[in-house]
Amino acid sequence: MNKVLLSLCVVLATVVAKAETKIGFVDVPKAIQATSAGKKAKAELEGQFNKKKKELEKKEADLKKMNEDLEKKKTVLSEEALHAKQAEFQGEMMKFRDEVAKSQSEIQKRQQELTAPILEKMQKTIAKVSKDQGYSLVLQNTQGVLYATPDADLTDAVVKAFEKDK
Repeated sequence: MNKVLLSLCVVLATVVAKAETKIGFVDVPKAIQATSAGKKAKAELEGQFNKKKKELEKKEADLKKMNEDLEKKKTVLSEEALHAKQAEFQGEMMKFRDEVAKSQSEIQKRQQELTAPILEKMQKTIAKVSKDQGYSLVLQNTQGVLYATPDADLTDAVVKAFEKDK
């Protein structure tokens, strides 16, 4: 059984070596950002992010002021009143942290919603360009690739094809 498997591997390796194999790569994040749809999605995300960031910065400033006031009144407040104010401050801090985490999650979810249709179309475009140019294998990005000729980079061709197929 092992001899048959070894023989099959040798035959397969010989066939693959004789066949012309054309390998390329596409920097998918770069390609998405270079498209008009990607730029529009990025602008929308940045708008939402900046709006939320301003809200959170205001709340953070309010918390900082609340803490400063607490520190100033520390010596004048009774122990019971001080504990109550500290507990209130801790509660507000927890709410703030929860809101930061929630907003990060919402932004990530929105990013996925906006980029999913672009990525789906991008994958179809990559397949078409690869087939049209005779590539046997196309890798995503260049991570892990130690060397590639410039003509192996299909990113620009994919972006042009993507924009053309609107």
